[in-house]
Amino acid sequence: METVSLQAPYLDTAADQLCFSLDLAERPALAERQVAVGGLEVRLRLLGASHQVFAGPVRETVACLQDAVTGLPPAYTRELPGWQYRFSARTRCLAPAAFADRVARILRRVADCEHALCGVFPGSPQALTAVLVETVDDPSAAGLVWRTWHTYPQHGQIVSTYTRLEAR
Repeated sequence: METVSLQAPYLDTAADQLCFSLDLAERPALAERQVAVGGLEVRLRLLGASHQVFAGPVRETVACLQDAVTGLPPAYTRELPGWQYRFSARTRCLAPAAFADRVARILRRVADCEHALCGVFPGSPQALTAVLVETVDDPSAAGLVWRTWHTYPQHGQIVSTYTRLEAR
């Protein structure tokens, strides 16, 4: 896992300002890591408290976007040529002690993953954006799974996403 200290303030101020897209071009990144997982080149990109993951035919963006409808879909599926894409998102609001515990668990989880990127913001070790990618844990399926976490300590919010990209 790669952890970087990000030299930028939050670009997104709360979970409800995040938007979802599969159609955006590359945005300016604060940190980026390219990894090979399951035979695919994957680019993990941190955009402030946002992310982009480029894998196969997918260009997933979760970010604060001007002139876009805010809010993440709780579930989204798209058929792509040769692929099935599934995305889900969840926002949790936690009390300070539970928030700190959950952030520590996220940091341990990404530290144990070979293909991950985590950015920590100045001013709070609990302000982070993390992305990890793994192969699908199913011998009968070919594909990738990635998870992301976006934390907002000022609100006690953690946005977690789960994406599964499977070859059809």
